[in-house]
Amino acid sequence: MKPYAESCDQNREPILEVLAPTLASHRHLLEIGSGTGQHAVWFGRKLPHLTWQTSDLPEHHDGIRIWLAEAALPNVLPPLALDTRDHPWPEIEADCVFSANTAHIMDDEGVAGMFRGVGELLPSNGLFLLYGPFNYGGRYTSDSNARFDQWLRQRDPASGIKDFETLDRLARAAGMALVADHAMPANNRTLCWRKASSEDGQKAGNGRTC
Repeated sequence: MKPYAESCDQNREPILEVLAPTLASHRHLLEIGSGTGQHAVWFGRKLPHLTWQTSDLPEHHDGIRIWLAEAALPNVLPPLALDTRDHPWPEIEADCVFSANTAHIMDDEGVAGMFRGVGELLPSNGLFLLYGPFNYGGRYTSDSNARFDQWLRQRDPASGIKDFETLDRLARAAGMALVADHAMPANNRTLCWRKASSEDGQKAGNGRTC
């Protein structure tokens, strides 16, 4: 049976408004946690200049393959088995990484592994875009996010909405710097980090910032 998530249809247009201009000059994208496969098909069709590499835990692959087979898009690739906690990751060609609604269902080890793996994977100036709900300063951004977090933790105590500050520390430790924080509908955000380049070091040495 083909899996379906209503949220993917609800958030795809706002996410596309961020992805399209941000990734216009990029060519190879890794999606972490492709889930049902709906996002891969939608964005793959809308962003044909990108080779879209799907990935997820093996138990989700059959559903992803159904969506991909129906769409038959030449730029969307079959799913790779990827557990962010593994090290090292499979060899993947990517100059950008996208993940939606994954951090809050991961445990701390999975989130830390995701940032470590993305930092090792991306080339200089590669981008990591992460969509979902996040806390700021240890506080929920809405009552609905607080209720959602409670539901997540009742289902799995190791999951839950993550603090932006924690994610940004993980990103900086992996050699990435925040370049954008986009407000999204339904109290979500799209965070974008860029992998440092050699030019960044030169600017820092000259007392200048990006």
